[in-house]
Amino acid sequence: MSTGVFLPPFDELADPVLVATLAAEAEVAGWDGIFLWDHIAYRAPVQAIADPWLTLAAMASATQQIRLGPMVTPLPRRRPVVVARETATLDLLSGGRLIFGVGIGGDKSREFSATGDEGDDRIRGRMLDEGLQILAEAWNGELVQHHGEHYVVDRLTFYPVPVQRPRPPVWVAARAGNPAPLRRAARWDGVFPIDLQVPDDLIGVVREVGRDPAAFDIVASGPPGADPVPWRAAGATWWLVALGITDCTVDRARGVIRDGPPD
Repeated sequence: MSTGVFLPPFDELADPVLVATLAAEAEVAGWDGIFLWDHIAYRAPVQAIADPWLTLAAMASATQQIRLGPMVTPLPRRRPVVVARETATLDLLSGGRLIFGVGIGGDKSREFSATGDEGDDRIRGRMLDEGLQILAEAWNGELVQHHGEHYVVDRLTFYPVPVQRPRPPVWVAARAGNPAPLRRAARWDGVFPIDLQVPDDLIGVVREVGRDPAAFDIVASGPPGADPVPWRAAGATWWLVALGITDCTVDRARGVIRDGPPD
């Protein structure tokens, strides 16, 4: 099972230079990955929020081996053609280390309603599927000819393509018991289940997705100090030590990173 650190780039951690330094420290400490939340707004007490994509670029420049990516980016909030450029560029910058985490996003912090973006979950699900289709074609260097429900791409090609072939791994966020995102995840490279309480919940996700963990990532997460062993037994291929909004301090993040991956 691979191990990673999962950080909110909030408040003290909203400094991209600092987070890049933490990524370098995580690489030295033996972690396999480091991932960032992607938000444009968040509820109190959070005030400062860094852009995850620019921060990930700084992290890629400061490291050589550790995997990195957004966990997760709400693709319906972004233009797929712009994301195609950003992801290919980040994969090139990192030498093929990007893992692309995606989901439909949520509106608890008014990230959609406060900006006039689509508020309906089902519509955002269709936007996500359509956006991923565009990305897959763009990453292949194909001529993209797309006239869909939400997006138009009229005979464009996207070079350079990512280092990873056929594409950077795509992990899809999903909630246990919600079949639509689990079916979506099964079409890609991994699933990041949200708000699981016990390892038995993960067993249900693995069954519902119906993919062999030998060729598909099952990503579990827990707070610092949580035991990953039962999650590995339940089918997890990745374990992310997740810091929440009460943990987004430099000292807390650095302590978790320097302690190294759990046994």
